[in-house]
Amino acid sequence: MVVANHSSHGDTAALLAALDARHAPLIGAAADYWFATPWRSRICRRLAAGFPVRRTGGGFDDLLGTADALRAGHAVVLFPEGTRGREGAVGDFRRGALLLAERAGVPVVPVGLAGTDRLLPKHGRLRRTHLRVHIGAPQYGPVTPAAARDAVRLLASRAAAAPLPDSRLRRRTAAVVASRCGLPLAFAWAFAEALSWPLMPELFLAVACVAAPRTGLRLTLTALAGSLAGGLLALQLAATGTHLPAPLTTDRMRAEVTRQLAHEGASAVSHQPWDGIPYKVYAAEAGRAHVPAPDWFLASAEARGSRTLTVGLAFAALGAVGRPWRRWYAGYLALLGGGFAVGLGVIVASWS
Repeated sequence: MVVANHSSHGDTAALLAALDARHAPLIGAAADYWFATPWRSRICRRLAAGFPVRRTGGGFDDLLGTADALRAGHAVVLFPEGTRGREGAVGDFRRGALLLAERAGVPVVPVGLAGTDRLLPKHGRLRRTHLRVHIGAPQYGPVTPAAARDAVRLLASRAAAAPLPDSRLRRRTAAVVASRCGLPLAFAWAFAEALSWPLMPELFLAVACVAAPRTGLRLTLTALAGSLAGGLLALQLAATGTHLPAPLTTDRMRAEVTRQLAHEGASAVSHQPWDGIPYKVYAAEAGRAHVPAPDWFLASAEARGSRTLTVGLAFAALGAVGRPWRRWYAGYLALLGGGFAVGLGVIVASWS
């Protein structure tokens, strides 16, 4: 016999997700609400294995009909408050569920739920949040309503206070990129990559936006601005004969970009990054080919803007969706770094 606090219609879904499916839980539902119309009745029976419990007379007789299921190993789930309570409060428990457990000779299992009142508030709309379900130890013998209520209330308070598992490295990374240093760092990284730095700004966004998804749009736009500013400077420097270091680039890359620019002008930058040639090579060769700065800026903004925005927002979405797995952030960085190193090595080797 499972008894839990009740503050939302989302409680049933959370319990069905958390309880052992081998016990095929049956959910007690208010007869005057969930079985008041045929379509509600079908939804309750088919999606939640619900059975009706009258709240005004005859309710205990309804519960007795599940005694054989209890003895056969099924779990029966009831909300002894009888109705949805206020946020964070657990109301008085009725005796029906506890008397049924005593007659069937099965233990009472208290469960505390947290977050369902935010998932689907009473008279509110469905919204995204995190749910926690804390399952307590079975209680044998006669269990009083007060004892069951205290056990459920304690579990619910623990569930509400329990932090999501997280990584210290992720927290530190998020603190840095969300601070006043975050936007200058994104700009400087992308600016430097357009001139000489060998690590593309998308790598920075993959690290930062996953750690702090809410800053994703700001970081992405700032990185794009840094990349375009660096590209313009690289163009001007190359046009005056200044040669900046370009690690992890090859003569074949420069020859291919020179050929593309001769045929397509500034729009040749649209081939980057699909051909694997760094943006700084395109910027420098465009300067040597005396591509007009306005043409270069517009072509770069179109090509790099779409790519950088897509990548940055995709990683921000990944960080938001992956919040329950934040504890594995260090492993994510290891995979990211390893994949980037392998990919970069393959690209450089193919253009050597």
